[in-house]
Amino acid sequence: MNTKIIKIDALNLSEEALKEPAEIVAKGGLVIMPTETVYGIAANMLNKETISRLYAIKQRPHEKPFSLHIAEKAKVEQFAKDIPISAYKLMDKFWPGPLTLILKAKDEGSVGIRMPDNEIALKLIAQARVPVVCPSANLSGKPAAVDFPAAIEDLRGLVDLAIDSGSTKLKAESSVVDLTVEPLRILREGVIKREDIEAAARKKIVLFICTGNSCRSVMAKALLEKKMREKGRADVEVLSAGIMMLAGIGATEETRGLLSREGIDVSGHRSQRATKEMVNKSDIILVMEKLHEQRILELAPAAKNRVFLLKEFAKISDNDMDIADPIGRTWEFYSQTFATIKEAIERISAIL
Repeated sequence: MNTKIIKIDALNLSEEALKEPAEIVAKGGLVIMPTETVYGIAANMLNKETISRLYAIKQRPHEKPFSLHIAEKAKVEQFAKDIPISAYKLMDKFWPGPLTLILKAKDEGSVGIRMPDNEIALKLIAQARVPVVCPSANLSGKPAAVDFPAAIEDLRGLVDLAIDSGSTKLKAESSVVDLTVEPLRILREGVIKREDIEAAARKKIVLFICTGNSCRSVMAKALLEKKMREKGRADVEVLSAGIMMLAGIGATEETRGLLSREGIDVSGHRSQRATKEMVNKSDIILVMEKLHEQRILELAPAAKNRVFLLKEFAKISDNDMDIADPIGRTWEFYSQTFATIKEAIERISAIL
C-alpha cells in the first residue's frame, strides 16, 4: 500500500484541507495526524476491522485499549458514566490539552479520553463525525513520535494517509489520570505535573446562582471570596452566574454601594449565564430561590445533591426560604437582602 502524504499548516488551516483525511477515517482507514503532544494514528473506533488492523500495525497487545480523542468536552458524556466532579474540574482546567482521563465506560470497563490542543486534530475529529481513537504513531516499545519523520518512519505503507505538520508543540506525551478509583491515580506524569493535577482536582468550587447575576449572587461571591482571602484559602474558587439570557451587565449601583462598605470593589463584574459546565465542576451550588434550583437541575440533573438554597444557611425564623430579588426595591430592602446573604456566608465559610 502507498501512504499518501499531505502537508498542512495549522496556522493556515481550511476545512477543505481536512476533508479527505476525515473521510478516510470515517470509512475505516488509518490517518497519521499531529496533536500538540505527539503524532497519532486516527481510526474509527466503531469499525472492528480497522481497530484490529491498528493493533496489528502497532504490534500492541489487545488488552491495552486505545484512548478516544474528542473535539468537544460535552462528548465525554456520550462515552463515560458516573463522571466524578474532579474529572470536570480537570477538563475545565486542562482541556483542550495534554491530559488523558480514564473514566468508567458507558457499557463496561473503562475508557481513556482526551481533547487535544491542536486545530488539525480537533477539526479532523469533528469532520469525521465518528468516535476517533488515536494512539501514538509508533510501534509498541518505540519512543512516541514528536515530528513527522519519526511518525512515518515505521508506518510508511501501513497507513492510508499521513499529515505532515512539522514538529509537535509540546514534544512530550500527555499525562494520564485514572478517575475510576478514589483517590485518583496518576498513571503517567507527562506534560502536566502531578502537583498541578492534584491541586486542580482538590480545589473546591462554590457557585452562586440568582436571576440576572447583577446583585444577590454578586454579593454572595464577593463576600465569600473576602472570607477565603482572610483565611488564606487559595484552594477555594468562587463563581457566580444567573439563569437569564442576558450577559455582560455590571453589578447594580446598590450592590456596589453595599459591598464598598465591606471594602470590596465589584465595579469590574460582568454578568454571565449559568452553564452545564459550571454546574458539573462545582462542589456546591447555592441558589437564591426555589425557581433557580429547578432551572439548575433541568440543566444538570446529576447535581441534585449539590444544590442548596442559600437562605438555609442563614438564621432566619420565617418559613420562606427564598431570598427575594431586590432589583427595583428600596435601599432598605437591599440592605436586608445583603444582611441575610452576609449571615449565610459567615456559616458557609466556616464549613468549607
